[in-house]
Amino acid sequence: MRGQLEREGTVKDKYNIYAPVYDVLSGEFAVYRAGRILGIDALDPKPGDQILDIGCGTGLNFPLLQDRIGPAGTIIGIDRSPGMLRQAQRRATHHDWDNVILVQADMTSLDARTVTARIRDQGGAAASDGALATYSLSLMPAWRCAWTNIPGLLRAEARVCVVDMQAPAGRARWLAPLARLACRIGGADILAHPFQAVEEDCAGVLSRSARGGHLQIRAGTLQPRHD
Repeated sequence: MRGQLEREGTVKDKYNIYAPVYDVLSGEFAVYRAGRILGIDALDPKPGDQILDIGCGTGLNFPLLQDRIGPAGTIIGIDRSPGMLRQAQRRATHHDWDNVILVQADMTSLDARTVTARIRDQGGAAASDGALATYSLSLMPAWRCAWTNIPGLLRAEARVCVVDMQAPAGRARWLAPLARLACRIGGADILAHPFQAVEEDCAGVLSRSARGGHLQIRAGTLQPRHD
């Protein structure tokens, strides 16, 4: 537990420090944007939808989501890093997107009722129509706790999508050491495979991959849990 907490604190501090230059250093356009595009296509948000962007970071998903939900829709960006949220707010302000609501919270430990109240206080709906997590769950050692907390912020049987990473395979397997190094530098666990939770808990799962299998995309309709 101590080691897990130390890693969580290190990752959080790292993202606060590098938030202003994250978009440049992240390999977004060379590698990771492809996963965002496939993920949002698989999520298939509709005009007017309210979409939860889990671990929204600097808001790299926002332009793609705006194209789908339009001005009548709403983006709820949740991130635990105040530095990343500041960058996300700058992005929204620069583009005059007044349909973006940002909430600082840790998905692994948040209280859904408290977060819902904060969303409603800012003009959002109590429950979102869908959720998207791009390269964020593998940063959380307790990502399954975050996954368990997602339904409390969504309407019944909402659609969810997870975009995350694994080691490249097949002809691209020679890139695996580079992928592991990139994940280690970024604080992600390349062995976490949080996209598998979609396969376990959702119906009608769509499966996609990109960049030699390094990027894994899963989307489906979240089913009620029977614990």
